Amino acid sequence: MTAADPRAIRVEAVESLLAEKGLVDPAVVDTIIEHYETNVGPLNGAKVVARAWTDPAFRNRLLDNGTKAIAELGFGGPEGAMMVAIENTPDVHNVVVCTLCSCYPWPVLGLPPTWYKSSEYRSRMVAEPRKLLGEMGLEVPATKKVRVWDSSVEARYLVIPERPAGTEAMSADDLAGLVTRDSMIGVAVATVPGSD
Repeated sequence: MTAADPRAIRVEAVESLLAEKGLVDPAVVDTIIEHYETNVGPLNGAKVVARAWTDPAFRNRLLDNGTKAIAELGFGGPEGAMMVAIENTPDVHNVVVCTLCSCYPWPVLGLPPTWYKSSEYRSRMVAEPRKLLGEMGLEVPATKKVRVWDSSVEARYLVIPERPAGTEAMSADDLAGLVTRDSMIGVAVATVPGSD
């Protein structure tokens, strides 16, 4: 929902009314939303990616049948019934968009970010992906192809970002800390150790 979306206006009105009556604390609502946006879902996806980076057999199963491989780690559900894993390589950078609405793999990415649902992201990522990625802070080299995947009810995509160099000795738990929600959508890359 965008700010101009009538549903967003109704949600804000209901939340304001509940807050006025003392039934809801807006700070608690914000905390819960933040938790699901940044911790619960993205942490699940990061575990999937780290496992793919450290376990070649799992990686192959993930690329062959994302839903089934992800379920091995206990993640799934209605918004994750048809998950497809796509892998970034030195030659191809993948990015996900939902041009019709905001189909999104909640079990592995949590709540979709506001920008993902915006009409600007949905239209521009298809029309000018390299330019939009640059505006979002990710410069994809001209030598690398950008492939855009349109998420839908039939298939929700999880990007397996490239594993950063110099991480060969890291455990899966430590590697999961390098994987962000944005890198699993494809608008960023995995964090390089020591870069923060």
